[in-house]
Amino acid sequence: MKNFPGTPGTWTGLILRMAQCLFAAGSIASMATTTSFFNYTAFCYLIASMGLQVIWSCGLALMDAYSLLRKKVLHSPALVSLFLVGDWVTATLSLAASSSSAGITVLYFGDLGVCGLGEECTRYQMAVALAFLGWISIAISSLIMFWLLAAG
Repeated sequence: MKNFPGTPGTWTGLILRMAQCLFAAGSIASMATTTSFFNYTAFCYLIASMGLQVIWSCGLALMDAYSLLRKKVLHSPALVSLFLVGDWVTATLSLAASSSSAGITVLYFGDLGVCGLGEECTRYQMAVALAFLGWISIAISSLIMFWLLAAG
């Protein structure tokens, strides 16, 4: 298999996984510091989806770090297929959660003018923005895994 930037066991792969983990954790932290996120199902789904992304991305970041320390290659077709399916699942869930949360944020707090809370609305918007950034980074990772598997 080829060694593309962002593949498992490379520095760019580790940076990409760390970015996914940090964006998802930031989204969770921003949403969880609000007082009424649990009143909206989309926001609860966002926290659940970002929680899965944190677990998946941090686990793979640890594997990348271990691979870099031991100078091992993580390019076996079975392992790359597992990474690809995991990235696709988390990317799909992240996009759905980000989009539904963004829709609720725009509807309730923008169109209906319900947002009289000020700082809480900013936290909702920050959580959605970080969730989209997390989705972008995991979508990039899933495309790299697909490319790596197809080139193998």
